[in-house]
Amino acid sequence: MSRHWLMSSQREQSLEYVLLGALCQEMWKRGCPLDILRSHTDQSGYDLVLDTGGALRFVQLKSSYIGARAASQSVNVALAAKPGGCIIWLRFDEADLSLDHFLFFGAAEPGGMLPDLGERAVKHTKGNAEGIKAIRPGLRSLSRSRFERIDNIQALADRLFGRHETTNEGLPCPH
Repeated sequence: MSRHWLMSSQREQSLEYVLLGALCQEMWKRGCPLDILRSHTDQSGYDLVLDTGGALRFVQLKSSYIGARAASQSVNVALAAKPGGCIIWLRFDEADLSLDHFLFFGAAEPGGMLPDLGERAVKHTKGNAEGIKAIRPGLRSLSRSRFERIDNIQALADRLFGRHETTNEGLPCPH
């Protein structure tokens, strides 16, 4: 059996740490402190809140290794109510969990609203006693084609928070 399937929770946590470490490092270089808040549950549609003091992003994280067949992701509709909501789909190397690139879907600017998620419903993966797979009303299926490819952490930071000159004073970046 695949280690990715057996250890999916640990894999997701490890990928989150890799992303946050790289993003913190990039924002440090820019002189923009990054505050990271975690959701205890994801009932509100986000896993993380990223705050640079002037820009706020509510982030739902997704991941799949390079070569995985995932053509879409299930997205919590509650994310649409959050200003600056976005989905970051991590694409990583299966062998060592290194980040290869990102797929981004979200508000054009920090604080902006999430683009329309569409009406493509998501069904439960398992059927009930009669074998019927019920619709999950709080989720929408978002195809990979709706995501924007971002090739590196610098471009992801730009997409999340805008491009700003480094302040080097440790003050919140102007937005």
